[in-house]
Amino acid sequence: MDEILVVLFAAVALIGAAGTYFQRDRFNKLIAVGITFGGIVPFIVARGYLDVAIVVSLIVPITTIIILLLCRRRDAHDA
Repeated sequence: MDEILVVLFAAVALIGAAGTYFQRDRFNKLIAVGITFGGIVPFIVARGYLDVAIVVSLIVPITTIIILLLCRRRDAHDA
């Protein structure tokens, strides 16, 4: 059962990484990065590093919000 979950989470991480590579729009790229982290965090939990998983789960959304604000500011200056 664990092997199936590992393969599933690896597939999610790889799909997110491929999506990040192929996306041209910055917002879609951020969504793909979020999918990548969605596949990576279960690996951290599976290794037993729950404290690291909690910190990563708190940092990723905060950094995503900051990056979105920076992208929005750049779009306002480009117009």
